[in-house]
Amino acid sequence: MSTKKMRCGVAAVEALRAAGVTKVFGLMGSSTLEMYDALYDAKDIEYIGVRHENCGMHMADAYGRVTQTPGVFICGQAGPGSANMVLGLAQAKFAYSPVVAITGLASTEHLGRDAFQEIDQNTLFLPVTKRVMTVPRPKRIPEFILEAFRLANSGRRGPVVVNIPRDLFNHEIPVGWPMAAPASGRPPAADPASLAEISKLILAAKRPVIHAGAGIKWSRSSAKLAALATQLQIPVTSSAGHADILPVDFELHAGGVGPRGNPVASQLTREADLIIALGTRLGFNTTFYKYTDISADAKIIHIDVDPAALGRYFPAALAITADAGALIDGLAALMAPIAAGKAPWHARNEAYFKQRAALWAEREASGARSGTPMHPDVIYAEVRKAAPRNSIFTLDAGTTGFQATDQLPCYEAPALLTPLDCGMVGFSYSAAIGAKVGAPQRAAISLMGDGGFGMTMGEMTTAVASNIPAIGIVMDNGTWGSEIAYQRDFYQERYIGAHVHSPRFDEVMKLTGGNGYHPTAPGETADALRDALKAGKPAIIHVKVDPAATISFRKDALQKRA
Repeated sequence: MSTKKMRCGVAAVEALRAAGVTKVFGLMGSSTLEMYDALYDAKDIEYIGVRHENCGMHMADAYGRVTQTPGVFICGQAGPGSANMVLGLAQAKFAYSPVVAITGLASTEHLGRDAFQEIDQNTLFLPVTKRVMTVPRPKRIPEFILEAFRLANSGRRGPVVVNIPRDLFNHEIPVGWPMAAPASGRPPAADPASLAEISKLILAAKRPVIHAGAGIKWSRSSAKLAALATQLQIPVTSSAGHADILPVDFELHAGGVGPRGNPVASQLTREADLIIALGTRLGFNTTFYKYTDISADAKIIHIDVDPAALGRYFPAALAITADAGALIDGLAALMAPIAAGKAPWHARNEAYFKQRAALWAEREASGARSGTPMHPDVIYAEVRKAAPRNSIFTLDAGTTGFQATDQLPCYEAPALLTPLDCGMVGFSYSAAIGAKVGAPQRAAISLMGDGGFGMTMGEMTTAVASNIPAIGIVMDNGTWGSEIAYQRDFYQERYIGAHVHSPRFDEVMKLTGGNGYHPTAPGETADALRDALKAGKPAIIHVKVDPAATISFRKDALQKRA
């Protein structure tokens, strides 16, 4: 064994390097200073310092979704700093995003003594992560970090936290421990018998629909799905938050199902006699776990990489544990001889194409409205005109995300990053920064309300300091949009706490060192977006929108009062 030794902070950074890490988000603190000092010499790893741990987690989350490699966040401070990560970790868990968070912990001799900044971080993180690991000895720091990468990016992905007691960094360990990059297993493919059964069920159907979700994006199978849909002439609907599984202009892409979707797509799944659920859980935001937008009479073929997801919310006629992309390959080959033009669902498709065209005509008409404050549909229409085809869009939950999800010009997956079932406000702008770091060649455009942006506005300084030209479009209606809609629709306009006062965020961005725009009339948002893209600097577009355009989403949970 080598007699050479290295400090544990250096060993931790060498583990990151072995895992292929080139970008790290972090907020520095005294608990991990040895690791930070080692990063100073790691010129091949770019460090992006953030203003809040929660926002940094969102950046790592988005980076992981875009790159398919774990986003890394180094939390410098044990206790309060670590606790600030909790919501971001929960968000990543809901999204099944591969994230590795490395954080300090109180010294080993102080654990369990109510020491300064001591929190039971293991218990704190357990409900919101895929795994929590606490390093027991100095020499195991690299091993635990590499194991975190393997866990975060295998199977159904998720966030992993590595707690490192601060005193462990004060040691040296021998050089020569294994530094192999964590292996990634091959995704499972469907067996021939399952493929034959799928083919049989499709041929027996009269109104089949492919309903697809995140599994298509994780397997990077959008082109394969488009080819299969074209081959079989079966329309494709998307689960909530995944309207980017296929290009928005692909005629067989109906869009989202359910309350966050559109009526054309929802009609397809309501009337279907066969639903091929491909890489989706059929989760809450799509279905509310009810048969409102899913036919109770339809046979469901459920395909997911996680066997625990199969048939969990709706009974499956056929359940298959498989990677979405691998299954498409096998099914396309098996069904190649079928003449889809003679299929029983051909007439259904003709009606669908007309309905889809009418839906988009309505959207374009709504987006052409005049008057101020502008309707949100005007903003989405202008984004469709000005955004590059390879843009990545990030959204918050709430009324902005609810209205925008199925209207944005998504063409190249992954192109839409949302909070998904976590449903949090304050995600979008930080996510756009993380997405831009992960895909610098693509435009990263955040759309969010004024309330949500106020939660994360400090990260404007992150974008400027690290020269990350993400663009934020703040749609200012002066309210907490979903909540004021509930008070309007269910509580007789008894408004309390629902109004928001915000500064001109475009002016704040200018003070920070970026570009700011304040469109005041239709057409100006598109112009501002084009200019921001051309300038290549961090930018905020602050535009007033009509507060009366807010929409109630959770009609299932509230009852009108007399």
